[in-house]
Amino acid sequence: MSLTRLVLAVAATLLAVAFVAAAVSAKEEGKPEAGKGTFRDTFAVDKANLVDTGKNTYFILQPGYRLIYEDGKDTLTITVLDETKTVDGVKTRVVEERETKNGRLEEVSRNYFAIDKVAGDVYYFGEDVDMYDKSGKVTGHGGSWLAGVNGARFGLMMPGAPKVGDKYYQEVAPGTALDRAEVVSVTENFKAPAGEFKNCLRTRESSGLESGSEDKWYAPDVGLVKDADFVLTKVEKPKP
Repeated sequence: MSLTRLVLAVAATLLAVAFVAAAVSAKEEGKPEAGKGTFRDTFAVDKANLVDTGKNTYFILQPGYRLIYEDGKDTLTITVLDETKTVDGVKTRVVEERETKNGRLEEVSRNYFAIDKVAGDVYYFGEDVDMYDKSGKVTGHGGSWLAGVNGARFGLMMPGAPKVGDKYYQEVAPGTALDRAEVVSVTENFKAPAGEFKNCLRTRESSGLESGSEDKWYAPDVGLVKDADFVLTKVEKPKP
């Protein structure tokens, strides 16, 4: 083979390898697990429309509203507090999550949400987390983040009108929190100790920081009814 032909053959081989690599890369980017180009991570929002109290079909931001879950001896209590916090220039509602394991307090997080009074979309502006040891001492704050700090941005917690196929980041805090969700159904039926719920929203949630996924169910006019192994056992509504 002449030198010219050899050079052309090598060049053709390299070009073919590059083409295959690009095709594989593009295929990988299309996977939900990759989180590249499939999940929205920016949201065109007029912050003037964001308020700290309200509700959409699957998410309630009304002070005093409480959801209680159980998984054997473990509990999770989610309470909409009569407190607000300004995050990234937006007045948000504080929602507390209190988790116990075998009767012992394990984690308390204060989450910050605001709802678009026009579209009904609920946005997530961050959380402050306290982790506890067996003695009740705070041992860490893993997962804490705030929109507007260290490059973090607010995410979409719950669309006002979710549709099957919707994909969006709930948390946009690079290196700390990159939870995301895909709507897989809006017609699920779900039975829990708190009741039987129809036309539930089912999401498949994953993270841009780790592998795996889990499904969650949200009931109309109630909210979250199943989170991992926690199932809803009681709903407490605000006093009129």
